[in-house]
Amino acid sequence: MTDIESADDRVSTVNTQSQSYGALVWRRFRRSFPGMMGLVLVSLLLLSAIFAEFVAPMDPNQPDVSFAPPDKIDFTPWPTVYAIVETDELDPITYQPLMGPDLENPRPLAFFVKGEPYHLMGLIPMQTRLVGLSDGQPLHLLGTDKLGRDILSRGIYGARLTLMISLVSITLITIIGTLMGITSGYIGGRFDMWFQRFVEIVLAFPQLPLYLTLTTLIPPTSPSPVFLSFVILVIVGLGWAQLSREVRSKTMSMARIDYVRAAVAVGASDGRIITRHILPNVLSHVIVSVTLGIPTIILLESFLGFLGFAVKPPLISWGLMLQDAQTFSSIGSYPWILSPVGFVLLAVFAFNALGDGLRDAVDPY
Repeated sequence: MTDIESADDRVSTVNTQSQSYGALVWRRFRRSFPGMMGLVLVSLLLLSAIFAEFVAPMDPNQPDVSFAPPDKIDFTPWPTVYAIVETDELDPITYQPLMGPDLENPRPLAFFVKGEPYHLMGLIPMQTRLVGLSDGQPLHLLGTDKLGRDILSRGIYGARLTLMISLVSITLITIIGTLMGITSGYIGGRFDMWFQRFVEIVLAFPQLPLYLTLTTLIPPTSPSPVFLSFVILVIVGLGWAQLSREVRSKTMSMARIDYVRAAVAVGASDGRIITRHILPNVLSHVIVSVTLGIPTIILLESFLGFLGFAVKPPLISWGLMLQDAQTFSSIGSYPWILSPVGFVLLAVFAFNALGDGLRDAVDPY
């Protein structure tokens, strides 16, 4: 080996080791700042929903002062909370007492405080909460609703139900839509023609009126699990068709590729061709569709919950929390009751950013 070749080997930075498809996708995904930010936010949302009892500062059903404004937090030098109380000053127009922070009674914010007993995930008895006040007083970082319940705690608990509805619905939509799309695109012929006419009928339904019509078929006295299951079935029944159409087009294009034709020529079974050749190449599109479909279901559930057609008390969801903001007078007097909108926007942004990052990583061209 000459000296020039030895020098080239020393300075070479090219990675000659082969990488899997997943490793290549992850390497491209890490370079996407919105995608990584969406991944972090989605992870925090899921962890908060799973460990809602520990993360929430208070019991979501514990009553306190009705429509109490959010507590003020001073971060110097250590986070200190000041409750919002009535002051001695009067409004010059309405002559009502003005609200302001109670600076005479500072309450230091603490982590891993002892609170009311609860069961973590319904199994482990605990009393420790992630954040709270060292003196055990109620903490309302986002204020309270009309019944005096802490909005932040209810929003954290509501994430569990809203995300559960979204994840269960998108899982069923993905399974049904992928199976139907691959089957229709691979078999083709008369079956594909008639099946696509059925898909077009499903897609032709005006979804919002149909959602409202179907959800009203459940009696208001039905148990919450029955009502919740019916809502999920309605979302799945109208949501699988679009994914099925997309997977069918992908399958039809994959069936014309040379290695699929070679597998058919050597006598490979249909099941092997679908599972080993077509499904892995369709899966990347399905994953991206899942991450971009979850925000749509979150918005749909929030809208139906706002109208009272999604879940019923004592269950908690973001849409159900927004029912307190149905009048302009309530919004004008107590603007903090719109805080659940922030939860919805955060979740939609997180999943959309994650989906955009995955789409660019899966198909960079």
